[in-house]
Amino acid sequence: MPEHWQRKKVLVTGAGGFIGSHLVGALVERGAEVRAFVRYNSRGDPGLLRMLDARKTESIELVAGDLRDEDAVRAAVKGCEVVFHLGALISIPYSYKHPAEVVSTNITGTFNVLIACRDSGVERLVHTSTSEVYGTARVAPIGEDHPLQGQSPYSASKIGADKLAESFSCAYDLPVVTVRPFNTYGPGQSGRAVIPTIITQALCREVVQLGNLEATRDFTFIEDTVAGFIQAAENQNSLGEVFNLGTGEEIAIGELARKIIKIIGSQAAIETKTLRLRPRKSEVMRLVSDNTRARELLGWQPSVSLEDGLQLTIDWVKKNLHHYRVGQYEF
Repeated sequence: MPEHWQRKKVLVTGAGGFIGSHLVGALVERGAEVRAFVRYNSRGDPGLLRMLDARKTESIELVAGDLRDEDAVRAAVKGCEVVFHLGALISIPYSYKHPAEVVSTNITGTFNVLIACRDSGVERLVHTSTSEVYGTARVAPIGEDHPLQGQSPYSASKIGADKLAESFSCAYDLPVVTVRPFNTYGPGQSGRAVIPTIITQALCREVVQLGNLEATRDFTFIEDTVAGFIQAAENQNSLGEVFNLGTGEEIAIGELARKIIKIIGSQAAIETKTLRLRPRKSEVMRLVSDNTRARELLGWQPSVSLEDGLQLTIDWVKKNLHHYRVGQYEF
């Protein structure tokens, strides 16, 4: 529905992040007038928005601030019809070291977005959750009614944010929809994530160092995840709902590493590094989505296979190795 977005005034928080920057690019392509909210830094660095085609960035209104600043959030929301809230501190290892910052950003920041959207009368707010809120799967595949388990400060903060969004839907009839991406990957992703970590090491080193090799994840290509966000914003059946955005297929991290090494044509060995392991009870051992609700209510389904998505990502990383600190554990 490209016509749906023509001259639509849209705010994207977390616009400098991996999913956020791709979403901004997709909205600009559809004709939306995008305001991109990024976390302020003294370098004026817009994050991954700098990787967008210059023809797209010329039309973006860039706003820097902090989600914890209520006035900054209100000013960013003002005049916008649709808000995509992706802004968050997302690193699980970082949340072990700085839980207070993660909680204040992810919970208070989300509260500020919700209040601003309520008071501004936005048409739609798409709130971003994460598959990490489910913790280790009790039943598989994981549906949206699966118990929420806070196995890290990060996942607990996102559970809190999700419940705030739910409460604003119930208490104030805020037109909010929540999407839960499952391990999105693709071109442009930082070295913090597991797939770029594997690719960069396999390209440049004889040993690929990882954490838990037995944990399974459901990897979704970035174009599919972005399509899910946009369809959640367009579809009238989505209000008040939560949607898993995952493929429904899982792969163990060790198997994923072997697959990537084979595609690259490397002979790299795989090694578990203690530094990269999560605390035992905090490790989420299994994540695999049931995407039935998104398919039936949104008409969404993933279209890029893992093999094709990995090849596209590998090709991009090969051309952009200078963006990575190969082998360095980033969190």
